[in-house]
Amino acid sequence: MMRSLYAKFAAVTIGIMFLSGVIAFFISNTYYQYSLKPQNDEKNTIIALDMAAFIENNQEIAITDYLTNMADIGYQLYLVDKNGQEQLFGAAFRENNLTNAEIQKVLDGDIFHGMVHFPRKTFVTGFFANELKNSIGVPITYQGESYALFIRPDIKLLFNEMHLLFGVLFALTIILSILFVLLSTNYLVKPISRLSTATKQLAKGNFQVNTIQTKRKDELGELSTSFSQMAEQIEKNDRLRKEFVSNISHDIQSPLSNIKGYTNLLSDKGISEEEKNQYTSIINEEISRLSIMTDQLLLLSSLDQNQHIVKKKHFNISSQLKSLLTSYQWLVQEKEIMLSYTLPDLEIDADPSLLNTVWDNLLSNALKYNQPGGSIDIQLTYTEEHCSISFEDTGIGISKEEAERIFDRFYRADASRTRSVKGTGLGLSIVATIVELHGGTVSVQANEAAGTTFTVKLPLKEN
Repeated sequence: MMRSLYAKFAAVTIGIMFLSGVIAFFISNTYYQYSLKPQNDEKNTIIALDMAAFIENNQEIAITDYLTNMADIGYQLYLVDKNGQEQLFGAAFRENNLTNAEIQKVLDGDIFHGMVHFPRKTFVTGFFANELKNSIGVPITYQGESYALFIRPDIKLLFNEMHLLFGVLFALTIILSILFVLLSTNYLVKPISRLSTATKQLAKGNFQVNTIQTKRKDELGELSTSFSQMAEQIEKNDRLRKEFVSNISHDIQSPLSNIKGYTNLLSDKGISEEEKNQYTSIINEEISRLSIMTDQLLLLSSLDQNQHIVKKKHFNISSQLKSLLTSYQWLVQEKEIMLSYTLPDLEIDADPSLLNTVWDNLLSNALKYNQPGGSIDIQLTYTEEHCSISFEDTGIGISKEEAERIFDRFYRADASRTRSVKGTGLGLSIVATIVELHGGTVSVQANEAAGTTFTVKLPLKEN
């Protein structure tokens, strides 16, 4: 397929060269016909008249000797007297196609402008037509006799070596042009061939496509770089997909197994009422966990597909955060968390429902991963351009490597430290998606020893 592209590219380029040459020839021939030919006629007319004037002013010289010398210089000369006697000086004309009427007009004193009136032809310009009709005719009076002198430059004599040189140059130009076209085509097509090979490897699941690395800075270089980045992203997505399947299988299987197990226990008639209530409570918790996971997946799906349109309203973000803190007050007291906040009044234009989801996820994470007796500090700051809301906790912390993936879906930090904490791994991904839809950013300051700070930055003015 690539060879076919190579052949097509080379054929098209050579075809363009040929077509350009033909068009250039037509243009140059038209230029000759309408501009250079009249100039050539005028120039040769002056030369012919100068010859005639010299002969008429020097009657003592032999006209044949003079015309022979002029022929040696580079002219074809044809001399006719009133009796029809003709003499040729220099190289013979390919065609002696002058009519008697045209010769007679020159004998009668007219000038014959054969060059300018020479018939227009497509592929043979008048400059190279070695015909007597393509000449200049002037009258001459020599020793009392009337003559008609027809002249034209001897192109073969004047430009014989130039013809050979131009022929060699033209042939070399064509050969070298085709050679360079083939080489340059190979240079241009080679990266595409590599991309084709890499695409086939990618289709087979081989994401290590190092064969397309290039130092080129043109569009093909950018394409190769973009392809490499795409391969890396596909590899990352494939890895995330596998993790997604593994995580969601685990996160769904675990509560389902619990529900199944406790349902079987409930069928035992020998258990007490207190145990029944305990088992029922656990089953309800697991069902709630599955419900939350389903809701989060649906929310992420709608956000990804732009089905959840951001419905902006003007509201007080400080009041929203304080209201959320009030709803979590019981859990704060239960875990003996010291909660502090600085929330100056600030009204913004945003989707209050979506942003409430952001604050709810960040606050619930700060509580879940915190230690009893720990602390949470929430700060709201703003400028004319944007506002920042930070959630700082004294929880278990995360490493810098984990911080790079903390917003990936179903990603959870080191299982050895988070095994006891229930979660779906979707909350922070939802946070990042909602903040991005608002044109903002979310970042995390990682501290592996203890504590994490999440900062949401939202624009206050429309871009």
